[in-house]
Order: sequence, then structure tokens, then C-alpha cells
Amino acid sequence: MAPKNKFTKEQIIDCAFHIAKSEGLNSITIRKVAEKLGSSIAPIYVNFDHVEELKKEVIRKLVTVSHELLAEQNSGSPFLDLGMASLVAAEKYPALFTDFIVHSNSYLEEYEGEMEQEVLARIKDDQDLQGLNQEEAMTIFLKMKIFQTGLSIMVSNDLLPKGLSEEQVIGLLESTGDDFITAARFRKENKNE
Repeated sequence: MAPKNKFTKEQIIDCAFHIAKSEGLNSITIRKVAEKLGSSIAPIYVNFDHVEELKKEVIRKLVTVSHELLAEQNSGSPFLDLGMASLVAAEKYPALFTDFIVHSNSYLEEYEGEMEQEVLARIKDDQDLQGLNQEEAMTIFLKMKIFQTGLSIMVSNDLLPKGLSEEQVIGLLESTGDDFITAARFRKENKNE
């Protein structure tokens, strides 16, 4: 009798992540992961009680990858860095990115809190945002998040105008952020008069 294949939990997650990357989160099934691994379903059920548990681990992996992408950005602007990291994720993982961002899911709520804390920490060090209180900075963050999410969805679905360069897309992010910050400062100055 041939020995049964053994797979680590990480190998199973990586396989499921690869499926989600190209086919979407809802394409993950225990049977499909087993087939990709060249195994029976038994090794997967040794590590995961059900497919939702495996999907949650795939999302955790995406969050880890997202944090790594964000850490690679160093423009000096938290909004631009977040936007650029989102664009890279949308381009590298279009199906998974779309599933994660577009469809309502409990995983997103967990991720949102983590990302908000990271952005708040970065905002405190941003020279462009000095003089704005936390509420004003978070309003700008929300506006940028809405803009960059839409832009990222366009990237993941190849909906941007043909011929638009990466530099032009980054320029859109940067100029939109500048516009939001300028408008917030203008409102604050006029409110104080």
C-alpha cells in the first residue's frame, strides 16, 4: 500500500490561496484543494473542520500580503501608500481582491479595524496632515478609501482606459489625495473665520 500524502496546514492554505487568486474565494472547495494537491480530502480535513475555516485562513494570508505590500510603499504619504498597495493587490490578485472588496463578508470587517489602526499611526507622522484633527484626517481617509477602492476595482477588472500608464494612475491617486487635503484645510480655515 502506498503511503498517504501529508501536507502541512501552510501548504493547504497556499493551495487554496492559489485557487482564490485565479478563480475567486467562492471557488475554494475541499475537493478542489485536494485535487490540486494530488491528494484525497483527508489531509485537508485533518487541518480544517470545514471549508469556511480554510477560506478564513486564505483571507488572513491576503491580509498578510496586503500588509507586506503596504510596507513596501514609502512615498511619505499614508494615503498614497495605501492606494498604491491596493492597486498592486488588485493587479496581482484580481479575482480574490474583487471577492474580498466587492462582496459583503465578515472577513472584511476584521481587516478594516486592523487597517484603520495602521493608517491612524501613519497619519500622525504625515507632514501634509499636520493641523488636522483625527476626525478630519479620518474623513480624508474615508474619501481616499472610496476613491482608491473604485480605482482598484477598475484595475482588477481591466476597466481603465487603454494607454493609461502606471505613472498616470499613481498621479491620479496623488492628486486626488492632495485635492481632499486642500479642501479639508480650506473648510477648516473658512470655518474659523
